[in-house]
Amino acid sequence: MNKKRLMYVLLGVMMMALLLGCSKKPEAELADSKAVLEAVAAEGGEKYAKEELDVIQSEMTAALDEMAVQDGKFFKNYDKTKEMLAQVKAKSEALKAEIPARKEKARTDAQAALDAATMAVTDAKALLAKAPRGKGSMADIEAFNADVQGLESAITEAQGLMTSEDYFVALDKANGIKDKASEISTQVTEALEKVKASKKR
Repeated sequence: MNKKRLMYVLLGVMMMALLLGCSKKPEAELADSKAVLEAVAAEGGEKYAKEELDVIQSEMTAALDEMAVQDGKFFKNYDKTKEMLAQVKAKSEALKAEIPARKEKARTDAQAALDAATMAVTDAKALLAKAPRGKGSMADIEAFNADVQGLESAITEAQGLMTSEDYFVALDKANGIKDKASEISTQVTEALEKVKASKKR
């Protein structure tokens, strides 16, 4: 075999090796990317990073689509698929690292709102104890008392949401409780001021 022919044979072997290398389906890369993406979801990605998680899941779908395209070809090249899977993995790992801090912020925000709501209900209850009682006001006072009791029950429910780590729901509930308690306090304060004004006359 002359040198020229040997060179062609070696070149052919190198080309075949290159083609075979490119045509190897990236099963390991796919498994790694899926595992990290699933870990993000398990960590609470749907609650604390839904928008980012949706984007990464879309990119995973695109990578799978690209893999399917190459699967259908005679000369397969999974380089682009590997790059896409690598990006999915890197983004998933970065997002997973952020979730604990986001979860802690959601917890502290919800707890602060619940503390504020509890204080607002306590204030409303204290004001209600001073509310003027008379024939025209007893029905209102009874209604307010019932409202406060309902708010106290709602606080217990919100505390249960904190225990189950439903922080965003707890936050919304606490804000609603605070608003209602503040409304009661405002109405009772207005009634007290009217009584004071009538006594001065």
